[in-house]
Parts: sequence; structure tokens; C-alpha cells
Amino acid sequence: MTTAPGGDTAVHIHGLRRVFGDRAVLNGIELTIRRGEFVALLGASGSGKTTLLRILGALDGADDGEVLVPQARTIVFQEPRLVPSKKVLANVAVALPRGRATQERARTALSEVGLDRHADAWPGTLSGGEAQRVALARALVREPELLLLDEPFAALDALTRLKMQDLVGDLCRIHRPAVLLVTHDVDEAIRLADRVCVLRDGRLVTDESVTVERPREPGDPAFADLRRRLLADLGVHPAGRTPLPTGAP
Repeated sequence: MTTAPGGDTAVHIHGLRRVFGDRAVLNGIELTIRRGEFVALLGASGSGKTTLLRILGALDGADDGEVLVPQARTIVFQEPRLVPSKKVLANVAVALPRGRATQERARTALSEVGLDRHADAWPGTLSGGEAQRVALARALVREPELLLLDEPFAALDALTRLKMQDLVGDLCRIHRPAVLLVTHDVDEAIRLADRVCVLRDGRLVTDESVTVERPREPGDPAFADLRRRLLADLGVHPAGRTPLPTGAP
């Protein structure tokens, strides 16, 4: 893996393969993400979504192909992964150079996620949504060129999840990193992303721009139409209907 080329491209993947045993979890993946672009990656459990994200985050390696990414990249996982022995502000600034400038950046990041009053709190006193907001602040304070989100809202209740989606969308539009969101939630992908990709049988079978006007609500006919298409690409079809064979009109 090497640093991404300059210009408008943040991520460039060509011919990526990752094999476990005799199974190619990722088989010839081709994907480009522009700087400032938000891409959502959908797929069933075990389809290789997280494997792809881990490769981009240098937590796993590829067996073949070319992967170009920025050096400045961070990951937000499903679990906040806060250090329980450090207060909230110290968690945001963890592993960064000590000093007043870092402290000020960390406080600004906490303010952006609405937790500036929790700087001196212990992680164990936070709700699930608050802890995940701290994890988001910790990622953004590093000013990443690539932000990797691995189902970061999956463990949250429905209302908190919607609030976190809005927060992430707003902050990404402000900071403008390239974003790859791994999710199994089709509605979440449509609400947040500029493009939605579907990973199935080791390959990207869909790469579609989201043209639904914001604010994006499920009741919008364009939203519902895109959801139906994406569900079909995932192999999910309305009850009582038989999927058409591949290539059928």
C-alpha cells in the first residue's frame, strides 16, 4: 500500500484480492473515492465489507492488486474503544503530541460533537451515543484525508442512530475528508452517501450516485425507488415475488 496520488483522488483500488483459505472474499475490486466524497458500502454479513475497510486502514493486507490511500486516515469502529483510565478530553487527544495546541484542538473537536461539557468525564459515565461521539471527535481531531466508518451506529438505539447520522453528515460536509462507510443499513447509506456501492460474492455489483434531494427521507419516492434497487442488488426482493434471472428484461 502506498500514498494516494495527488489531485482529486483520495482512494484508488485496482484488482484487489483477499483470500481466506480457498475463498476469495474480495475478488478483483475496482474502486475510486474522490477527496471530500462520501461513499457507503453495503453487503450481507461476511461479504467482505469490513475486510476491505481494514485493508484501507492498514489493519489487513491484500493478496493481490493495487491500493493507494492517503497517509492521514482514521477509523471509527462499531465500539467506541475509549481508554477507560483516561478522561474524555484525554481520549480525544490520545497518541497526539502533548501541549496546549493539542488540548485546544481536542476541545474544539468535542465542541463540534456537542460534548464540550464532558471533557473531564470518565468514559464509564457516558451513554452509548455519547461514547461514540467521543470516538468521532478523536477521529476528526487528526484531520484525516480518509475517514473509515465501520458500522459506527449499529449498537445504538434507533433515535440516537438517526441523530448520529445527522451529526456525521454535517461534520463530514464541514471537514471534507473522503469517507467510506461500511453498513448493512440501506436507508442509512442513502441518507448519508454521495455514492452507494454493493459488495456481493467478492465483487462490487453496484456503484451508484445518490441523486435524492436533501433532506433525504424514506417517504420520498426517489428514496424509495433507490432503496428497492439496492435491496434487489443485495438479493432481497419483496415478499411473494420471484427474482428475475440475471439478464432478464
